[in-house]
Amino acid sequence: MKTLSIDVRRAEPQDSRAISEAHRLAWQHTYAGIIPHKALTQMIERRGESWWRKATRGPATLLVLDVAGTVAGYATLGLNRARALPQEGEIYELYLRPEYQGIGLGHMLFSEAQRLLKSLGCKGLVVWCLEENENGAEFYRGHGGVDYCEGVETFDRKQLKKIGFIWN
Repeated sequence: MKTLSIDVRRAEPQDSRAISEAHRLAWQHTYAGIIPHKALTQMIERRGESWWRKATRGPATLLVLDVAGTVAGYATLGLNRARALPQEGEIYELYLRPEYQGIGLGHMLFSEAQRLLKSLGCKGLVVWCLEENENGAEFYRGHGGVDYCEGVETFDRKQLKKIGFIWN
């Protein structure tokens, strides 16, 4: 019988190529047909290997979901950027490569990000999700997130509503 190692850990500079690939695949899968193609492509291209290498050095914390040596997903987190909200922590991004979705690994990554924010003394947490990203919204609701507020993001002149999910 073989043992499969699954771990959530802080990203290291040598993970940057794999994180870049996970980002590309997850964003294409999640946002194709939601974010205009040109804007989506530009956003993905801006975040190549060197961008992720810098991200491993902060200021946000970057976690990776490591499945048997493969970066299956990542999460970025830190202090809440929406000063009007009382929640002190924020998960800025949480994405998995498509082939790792739907089997509980997102739960593992989310739980570790939530635990880390709490251990840093953050009271409460917010996550923003585009309303049309139904799988993402369902994920956060399923993990106890409360639809609390709304905002708007603009991509190539297309305005998309986003939902702020909170945990206290």
